[in-house]
Amino acid sequence: MLSEPKYTGCCRLAEILEISRHSTNRFLLREQYEPIDLFREVQGNLNLIGGVLSGDDTVIEKHYSQVGKAHLINYYWSGKHQKAIKGINLITLYYTDYDGKSMPINYRLYDPLDNKTKNDYLREMIVEVIKWGVKPSTITTDCWYSSKENLRFFRDKELDFQVGIAKNRQVKVEGGKYQRVEELEIPNNGLIVIIKEFGKVKIFKRTFKHGSCRYYATFLYDESKLMDWKRDDFRELQTIHWGIECYHRALKQLCGLSKFQVRTTKAIVTHIFCSLRAFCQLELMRIKATIESWYSLQRELSLKVAREFILEQLSPTNSLTA
Repeated sequence: MLSEPKYTGCCRLAEILEISRHSTNRFLLREQYEPIDLFREVQGNLNLIGGVLSGDDTVIEKHYSQVGKAHLINYYWSGKHQKAIKGINLITLYYTDYDGKSMPINYRLYDPLDNKTKNDYLREMIVEVIKWGVKPSTITTDCWYSSKENLRFFRDKELDFQVGIAKNRQVKVEGGKYQRVEELEIPNNGLIVIIKEFGKVKIFKRTFKHGSCRYYATFLYDESKLMDWKRDDFRELQTIHWGIECYHRALKQLCGLSKFQVRTTKAIVTHIFCSLRAFCQLELMRIKATIESWYSLQRELSLKVAREFILEQLSPTNSLTA
């Protein structure tokens, strides 16, 4: 997956490794990887105490697949396309430790047969990673995961959090009346308010070049520290949360996430696990300074071959006048 920029199917893998394509197909159908298998792969490379958990989801686009042929494929909302598109919904818990190392440590594929929501999956994954020995200090999510049930859940787990909130979220300044968050004048260093049916948080506002705004709520388990939480602290967590967006992009561009041509659920699940494992290998190589960035590997793999080909074609024996 990491070495092949365009073709990642069974036939191509069989050509590269000089094995039967049926062998790779049997591998996809035989293995039964679970999220804990991914965690076991990465846990030794991360400091599991005091880091930041980021929760988010992405759609593995399968525009030309038929809904119903594979039950994981359905229509899901895409922030990129601003509409529901055909694909598979991948929900990830992405962990960043204080040394700057970051990897996915738990994940779910949205399965309509589970009768669960994405929020259910998120809470389920957090319970699991805590059980596995992860002791995060903070969780970050976008506004999709900022329901009052989730906020109370984070608080019950004694987690600080920074989440996106909708512009019509009902909040009030202490002693005031509830109103939409977009109606408030929010200073650069944030404003302490009470979220309806939850409690005290500090809200921040981000304004983008095209004029749109987004709102965020920061909760600290030790409420006395909210007053000292400044814009720089907010930005630091925003930067960490941006890592999960970069991870989604790298999965699709570098790890062949959507490049499968199988229909059975088992084979699809195995392929996606392998893509996640490939990303973890990229991050490990970056940590060890084997590569400069995730994108270096594929670029550098072809350099030697391209160089030798060009020099060979420039040689006198291959010239047009030879």
